[in-house]
Amino acid sequence: MKYALVIPDGAADLPLDELDGRTPLEAADLPNMDRVAATGRCGTVCNIPARMPCGSDVAILSVLGYNPRRYYTGRAPLEAAARSLHIGPDEWVFRCNLVTLADGKMEDYSAGHIRNEEAHKLITALNEQLVRRGEEGIQFHPGLGYRHLMTFQGNCCVKTTPPHDILGQDVAEYLPTGSGSKRLRSLMAEGRRILATHEINIVRADLGENPANAIWLWGQGKTPKLEKFAKRFGLHGAAITAVDLVRGLAKLIGWDLIEVPGATGYFDTNYEGKGSAAVEALNHYDIVCVHVEAPDEAGHNADPGAKVEALEQIDRHIVGPVLQRLQLEGDEWRILVLPDHPTPCTARTHTPDPVPFAIAGKDMQGVLDEPFTEQTAEAADLHIACGCDLMEFFLTVR
Repeated sequence: MKYALVIPDGAADLPLDELDGRTPLEAADLPNMDRVAATGRCGTVCNIPARMPCGSDVAILSVLGYNPRRYYTGRAPLEAAARSLHIGPDEWVFRCNLVTLADGKMEDYSAGHIRNEEAHKLITALNEQLVRRGEEGIQFHPGLGYRHLMTFQGNCCVKTTPPHDILGQDVAEYLPTGSGSKRLRSLMAEGRRILATHEINIVRADLGENPANAIWLWGQGKTPKLEKFAKRFGLHGAAITAVDLVRGLAKLIGWDLIEVPGATGYFDTNYEGKGSAAVEALNHYDIVCVHVEAPDEAGHNADPGAKVEALEQIDRHIVGPVLQRLQLEGDEWRILVLPDHPTPCTARTHTPDPVPFAIAGKDMQGVLDEPFTEQTAEAADLHIACGCDLMEFFLTVR
């Protein structure tokens, strides 16, 4: 058997005036996802357990078949795993966004999706100046775009808030609280001082681009221990993604990572390259996962048109070719398509609501001959309350 998993991150949404009362899934032209839904099983699944953080870290743990209540230790440790960053027993790791603050409010959680070269220079400046100041046990680690990490030595039992959850709000109300928060607040304040006058931000402002004038620390934790996917399900897997969170999870469960040139984690990602890589990977792996971040970014940016366009690209260049490749296996294949969580354009952040899923392939007989939408999924007869149960259903139910 061959298995394919396609995750259009944050694709689920609400009806939007800009789309004549339709959701992006309803408005987009998705012949291949619609085929999966029409010929297979549809339903809804809740990937965010009650009272847990509403993010891709928790949700994709569920999607991959791991109960977040047992395995979740924070977002940053997953991203650290992607970069093979060792976290010592007396260390914590934080996600560090480069953000834009304006009049004390969170203007942009991504600093205009700052470019890698610029971002790395800013992270270098933070390290150099904080070390010169005598700050001990702190290290910033460059990542991709606005997404970076910071390791922190010492006592740290704090509450933090994702920056994409507080767009347009006064950040003073969401600074870290708890034991160790005073030092974190001091670091964030010092980061503002260092970044405000950096030449890169002066140039960005001159060009009309959002300056990366602050850091935002969140998503802290320690490295989790996850049972290998092959041990649990007996399948050898690979992941295709541009996002460190998913890369880290893949590494922790023993999946290989397949690099795709031009994969960015944004609207300009190499959709065709991801699809081609998935088709080739199915020659060598039992299960291949393709994750695409673009729909989620569109939701955060309140851009329904960009979400529709991203979904159509995923359908055309990933789901379509993967379906065609799977059919070379005769009846011995299955495909699962689902978002990890909703990212409604009106909310501009994640919500914990159930998401639609569709499974086609061996022994998956359709109940509703309808397209892949939130409404179709809600009308179906399959509703999974615990997201981590869906993977076992996908792999084993006959």
